[in-house]
Amino acid sequence: MRLSSHYSALWRLGLPIIIGQAGIIVLGFADTLMIGHYGTAELAAAAFVNNIFGLCIIFCTGFSYGLTPVVGAHHGKGEHVACGRALLSSLWANGAVGMGLMVLLGVLYIFLDKLGQPEELLPLIRPYFMLNLLSMLPVMLFNAFKQFADGITDTSTSMWVLLGGNLLNIVGNYLLIYGVAGCPEWGLVGAGVSTLAARVLMLLVFAWVFFARRGYRRYHVGVLRRRLSRELFRRVNALGWPVALQMGMETASFSLSVVMVGWLGMVALASHQIMITISQFAFMMMYGMGAAVAVRIAAFHGRGERDEVHRIATAGFQMILLMEVVLIGALLLVKNQIGSWFTDDVAVASMVAVLFLPFLAYQFGDGLQIAYANALRGIGDVRPMMIYAFIAYFIVSLPSGYLFAFVCDFGLMGIWMAYPLGLTTAGLLFWRRFRQTINN
Repeated sequence: MRLSSHYSALWRLGLPIIIGQAGIIVLGFADTLMIGHYGTAELAAAAFVNNIFGLCIIFCTGFSYGLTPVVGAHHGKGEHVACGRALLSSLWANGAVGMGLMVLLGVLYIFLDKLGQPEELLPLIRPYFMLNLLSMLPVMLFNAFKQFADGITDTSTSMWVLLGGNLLNIVGNYLLIYGVAGCPEWGLVGAGVSTLAARVLMLLVFAWVFFARRGYRRYHVGVLRRRLSRELFRRVNALGWPVALQMGMETASFSLSVVMVGWLGMVALASHQIMITISQFAFMMMYGMGAAVAVRIAAFHGRGERDEVHRIATAGFQMILLMEVVLIGALLLVKNQIGSWFTDDVAVASMVAVLFLPFLAYQFGDGLQIAYANALRGIGDVRPMMIYAFIAYFIVSLPSGYLFAFVCDFGLMGIWMAYPLGLTTAGLLFWRRFRQTINN
């Protein structure tokens, strides 16, 4: 097949995923906008909590990706019962991981005052942290349904559920942060309540779709009338854990650095939160196309068509680069105004404009690692990704951030200067591994 045919196929498959991711992006923007205009202290507190839970959410998403190639392989062969059994295995596996994360986060909650954050933020951080903690299990179970739907190429259902849930969250934020239409004015707590309610509702809606929609009935037997398959449970875990750790370590280079950002003060925390929100705008859009690359590669790899697998990866990377050029071009036009959209604090808005330089510098590396991490996921070669991610993010990125920020005294700019190094290192390692595997 020619590259042009893969472009169109990837676009058709990836567009609903991208639109669903765009809904998440809009939610992140709306959260930060509404919290930022409510108060700088609330924005700084949200920055700390959202970065921690952003790491957890990405980890959970990565773990759920273990289901997609399993379902995709069975779906391609018309094995509908096996698809349902894979979903059942994923629900159990995701539920177990979700409960484990809740326990770990509960321990972290006890020691929040030991992490060196400004003391005046702790009364805001604690309730918002707890509300996000309670939403982790619904997120994990929702992810299982979403990856199942993506695996059978029904990407539009996930898109509509995500968009609906995020719209509800935005409305809830508006009502409960500011106390509009007779609702209580809860500030940052209101944002947490709205997020929790939206995530629970999204899970319930997706479960209803699965059991009520006629097109899904052929998968019910595997979920309702079969026992849990130990083989499929092990397979989902074997594929999910490496991807979760790879994505988790990548996000850790951003999220764990928020502890160092907290050492720089409230203005740095608020600025970091705004830039993280903007960076997630690009990342989530690119990862929508990356997910399409993984699904399509899984189908062709299952048929042994290695040349097509290579072409799909190349086409996917080229499309991601094109999307980056368009998005970054649009953001550059408004880079001096973006900070003021989120906050009335002039110092925060000024620092946001300065951070655009390292943000632009890491886009190529980010696109490279997204494309080839998903290519490796599509061929099931996920274990080496953990090692490469550890090298890129824990040996290169995080120590470099400390070095630039505190030894070289570049402050928040120094922390952001480390991100291009980590992401480009990861991208080159993933690209090299993919080429070696496909050419052998």
